[in-house]
Amino acid sequence: MKYLFMYAVAVCILLSLFSLGFSNEVQAQNNNYQTITVTNGGTIRGTVKWSGPEPKNLSFPVTKDPAICDPENTKKVDLERLVISPDGGVANTIVFLKNIHSGKAMDIEQSKPLLDQKRCRYEPHVMLVPRSSDLQMKSSDATLHTIHMEGAATYNLPFPFVNKVSARPLNNAGLVSLKCNGGHVWMNAEIFVIDHPYYAVTDANGHYELTDVPPGQYEIEAWHEGWGIAGHQASFDVLTEHKVDRPVFTDPRTWDKQVNVSGGTASTVNFSIGEK
Repeated sequence: MKYLFMYAVAVCILLSLFSLGFSNEVQAQNNNYQTITVTNGGTIRGTVKWSGPEPKNLSFPVTKDPAICDPENTKKVDLERLVISPDGGVANTIVFLKNIHSGKAMDIEQSKPLLDQKRCRYEPHVMLVPRSSDLQMKSSDATLHTIHMEGAATYNLPFPFVNKVSARPLNNAGLVSLKCNGGHVWMNAEIFVIDHPYYAVTDANGHYELTDVPPGQYEIEAWHEGWGIAGHQASFDVLTEHKVDRPVFTDPRTWDKQVNVSGGTASTVNFSIGEK
């Protein structure tokens, strides 16, 4: 087992050395965004709420490392694809302005975005990272995780040591999907690499806010990663060399609205999302 573990780590390191980033269908809305001093800017705030019956069967059986991944011995984990609060708010929805070409500088809360692998899940599940910045990554779990990225960045990074931080640049704007190649097939997360600061991720109650928006007419979009399971895909555990079944998710969903922003005032834009 020792030699198999070392082999798996070596394979992952070689793959990561040859990884190259590329843009996918979720491209930056504008590559010529200009930072200006915003005076008398407005605010856009609102909620994203679920409409209709809540989907079921959004969990997955724990098939590896139950002592680490499932200490309560529930034998399954929530895939976290759809998180709805008691009052219907939908967390982890990205709300952003599509047709903005100038405005404030980046003010993303995390100056050094950090992704953790904890109890065989990604924290946070959905995150924003400014383009051309480094993403810090670590694992809090005493098992081998391997982050596999697809989309606007492609990396395959092993994490054999607890709490050891690795960093990689995210140079292309767009969507990056994450999964684990270490056999924890239920692990999934999404990263938006962004070109401007007018993005927000809804909180646990579905709330969001965009501040210091220059007055004007905008198109605002709510983006959700999607919650359905379309099927399963044969995958490969780099440590055990066994084939495992990974869930395949349905495509992301989007909802668009128009909003007029006036100087010094707040505009409310609420979204209602659901199966239909």
